Amino acid sequence: MRVLVVEDFEILARTLGTGLRREGMAVDVVLDGATALERLAITPYDVAVLDRDLPGVHGDEVCRRIVADHPACRVLMLTAASTVRQRVDGLGLGADDYLPKPFDFAELVARVRALARRPGPALPPTLESGDLTLDPNRRVATRAGRRLDLSPKEFAVLEYLLASPGRVISPEELLEHVWDEAADPFTTAVKTTIRRLRTKLGDPPVVHTVRGGGYRLGQL
Repeated sequence: MRVLVVEDFEILARTLGTGLRREGMAVDVVLDGATALERLAITPYDVAVLDRDLPGVHGDEVCRRIVADHPACRVLMLTAASTVRQRVDGLGLGADDYLPKPFDFAELVARVRALARRPGPALPPTLESGDLTLDPNRRVATRAGRRLDLSPKEFAVLEYLLASPGRVISPEELLEHVWDEAADPFTTAVKTTIRRLRTKLGDPPVVHTVRGGGYRLGQL
């Protein structure tokens, strides 16, 4: 999934970005509301982890703009405010979830994953295709009962393909949702990752190339 972290405390922002990337997510990090709105205007995000108390453009305004202009993006609002009234106010702005500081990182990851499943039909806890199984929460993928040793990017690509059964996924779509802003749009990262993933998945092949279209998961 593609996540935007908006947090003005730089140490926390970078820590969240690093931690979420280790969970296989594509993460962009910004430190103020104005930059967040600029990124949202050009990049489709699945989830925004949004600090409410931002300098310049306040987090409340960023939240309102996301709800109005980017309805597919879910908002997890963070704040040091802990009273029930303040939480209700935050949700009243259109935020999908609310997490008071300080928080446990594992809980933040679980909430981000839950939010990412909301825009479309609910995904099952475990994704499956034939003898291939992937558990996003436990970060475990197996084929025919054999555990697969996948890198974070390989795992994320496989998860994205499994979440879109039968659909042809273009390299551009994978680059947009699995990689972050640091990715070169002309990179061969997608092709290289697919090649390595195919090797680890073994035979018979389950990731197929559709000429002129991209990649599709499933048995031929």
